[in-house]
Amino acid sequence: FVMPCSAVRSVQGCWYLGGFLCKLHTSTDIMLSTSSIFHLSFISIDRYFAVCRPLSYRLIITNNTVLIMITSSWLVPAIFAYGMIFPEINLKGREDFYETHVKCIGGCQVFFSPVAAVVVSSFCFYIPGMILICIYSKIYWVARAQARSIKDLSRQFKEADSGRRERRGANILAIVVGVFLICWSPFSLCLIIDPFIQYSIPPLLGDTLVWFGYLNSAFNPIVYAFFYTWFRRALRIIISGHIFHRGSCRFRLYSE
Repeated sequence: FVMPCSAVRSVQGCWYLGGFLCKLHTSTDIMLSTSSIFHLSFISIDRYFAVCRPLSYRLIITNNTVLIMITSSWLVPAIFAYGMIFPEINLKGREDFYETHVKCIGGCQVFFSPVAAVVVSSFCFYIPGMILICIYSKIYWVARAQARSIKDLSRQFKEADSGRRERRGANILAIVVGVFLICWSPFSLCLIIDPFIQYSIPPLLGDTLVWFGYLNSAFNPIVYAFFYTWFRRALRIIISGHIFHRGSCRFRLYSE
């Protein structure tokens, strides 16, 4: 729903679906983008306990904990996004400017007052982004210390292999997080600056940065396919259409 409508708006320069669907599109866009970084944040917390506190991992990361994380990753962004856009809280303090200079028939412009821009960018990107950076910095230093210890205890093959798997998974996820931050940083910076320079950033630039953020969704499968053999096999099964064959559930993705 989000990207096809955004594509029509970007190419045609018009919005044909009315005011209600404009708000629905904008709020859904914010919700899904925020949900993405919330998911990454909770996964990073999971990796933190797996790498940094492995003995207490199963006590803390239980099924209930995972359920709370998943529910929060969808529910909190939904409440925030729909609760801001539909009541038009994003316009508070700049209603006159919006009515005079921004709002137009056949348009669906995303507009935020200075306060709303700070709140949205902080809640949806900067605060979760800082949490991700802090957690992965901690994981990096702990993993580095563990790698040195493993060299001194090379006889413990099983423990070393398990530790390597956890660190490798954390490193791959760190790459995914890095790609996410790189893709969405330009738009988030544009979002928070624009209201304080009298909305002088060209719409074309803002639109381009939004699509650069969308591009992040295309990078994730590439990252996973590069590092994981089982992911490449699964992707090949899906693309070739074998997923629809009878017995596809018995395909082997993992090597013995």
